[in-house]
Amino acid sequence: MLRADAVSFGYGSHPVLRGIDVAVSAGGLVGVLGPNGSGKTTLLKLLAGLLTPAGGRVTLDGLDTAQLDRVTLARRLAVVPQETELAFDYTVLEIVLMGRYPHLQAFELEGPDDLDIARRMLAATGTADLEQRSFRTLSGGEKQRVILASALAQFESRTTPDDDSGASRVLLLDEPTSSLDLAFQLETSALLDRLNRDHGMTVVVCTHDLNFAAGLCRELVLLRDGRILAAGPTEAVLTPDTIAAVYDVAADVHRHAVSRQLTVVPLARR
Repeated sequence: MLRADAVSFGYGSHPVLRGIDVAVSAGGLVGVLGPNGSGKTTLLKLLAGLLTPAGGRVTLDGLDTAQLDRVTLARRLAVVPQETELAFDYTVLEIVLMGRYPHLQAFELEGPDDLDIARRMLAATGTADLEQRSFRTLSGGEKQRVILASALAQFESRTTPDDDSGASRVLLLDEPTSSLDLAFQLETSALLDRLNRDHGMTVVVCTHDLNFAAGLCRELVLLRDGRILAAGPTEAVLTPDTIAAVYDVAADVHRHAVSRQLTVVPLARR
């Protein structure tokens, strides 16, 4: 389980999160929603161990993430940021192989097993044909899927299982569909659902897209002004009242007649 207990954080004198409590069960699929400036990305970075809470703590399977060494944490938790900028030019395959660093000893180079894992992750994300392309030449959507492949490569052990092979695997994504067209949005949603259902991977998604979250996530956390306004099962949380409270927008929420997916239709600014 990934937990944030009474977590607070700010940048300088500006508070961003205030006493946040979040519990993501092993194998959970959770969406974090909220308007700009609500603290979504900051919460994601705190859950990932990229930021240290000013108050409270974040734990993974009961262990304080601030006390875990970076290699151990990287084998169990991976982040897909909204944007990735690199100082040097790398091929797509080289980018995905970077995800293998938690499984390498000091000065060790990637071996055949690592190469096989990297290529399997490229295939899983529909980017195998981009293997030799320069990362800089890719579209935003292609870059996002390659970074996802690299994140997935972090979790894969070699032939000999790692000591922590039974531990939770958590994938954290920040706006994973922001650069994707409709077809790849559907593919990304299907991939994350498959990773969660078939491989037991815990997935946390920060997104502005309420309909994407409604179709994918089983639970939601709604933030506003650094506080949680609602949290729980998607259908219980995503209501006209909570949308109005979080976004100041009147909305209709219903099940689509064909897909049966919970659908949000904004009606007016309140």
